[in-house]
Amino acid sequence: MNQVTCLTLIKYSSLSTKIWGFGMMQFAHKHFTKVNGLEFYKLMGSGKGTGFNPWPDWSTYAVLTIWKNKAAADAFINEGDLFKKYTQKAKNVCNIYMYNTKAHGLWTGRNPFRAATDIKLDTELICVITRATIKMSKLRKFWKYVPTSSKPLENNTDLIYTKGIGEVPIIQMATFSVWKNKEAINAFAYKSHEHTKAVKMTRDLKWYNEELFSRFRPYKMTGNWDGLESINLLLN
Repeated sequence: MNQVTCLTLIKYSSLSTKIWGFGMMQFAHKHFTKVNGLEFYKLMGSGKGTGFNPWPDWSTYAVLTIWKNKAAADAFINEGDLFKKYTQKAKNVCNIYMYNTKAHGLWTGRNPFRAATDIKLDTELICVITRATIKMSKLRKFWKYVPTSSKPLENNTDLIYTKGIGEVPIIQMATFSVWKNKEAINAFAYKSHEHTKAVKMTRDLKWYNEELFSRFRPYKMTGNWDGLESINLLLN
């Protein structure tokens, strides 16, 4: 039975709900203790704009959960008290359900993803999650190069959506992106001069204490989210 990954995006509109959402970065942990079928989770904030940004977006948060199977994911997200609270407080809540296809690297000391087998889906969409813990001594050099490495994403017609997320602003960063197909993400990852240079600099300068790269095939989306309308139509 294939492991299921769900990325939940949450947007708040009023000041009071934004404060509540920020507080849940701490208080939501209790809801994830001893949950049947839960293998891994992360509570994350987001950066302003779309890609990497050191300045927080106080309106938008993300919850990453990894489940033993579909049934466990559906039970918690559809029926659990925590997600009912998110739905009540938030302006928008969107859940993107995915099968992992490959992952390498570490997240808090381990690789939590297992590649799925025998995936048969009607779309070619690819979701990507990359994350890293940046060394304190390398923060300035890393952030100085971010605008350059992000240039190939601008006006990229094969990129459907991207958002910078992370556990700790500036230091523990991640991105979630959605691409039209495997060829599109491969062109960015392996043929973009700016991106390949960033990868080389990462190795040469040893920017990270820890990093992980992962790809997924999305199979379902619930809720609505600006920028993900086309995905919702394709998956549902």
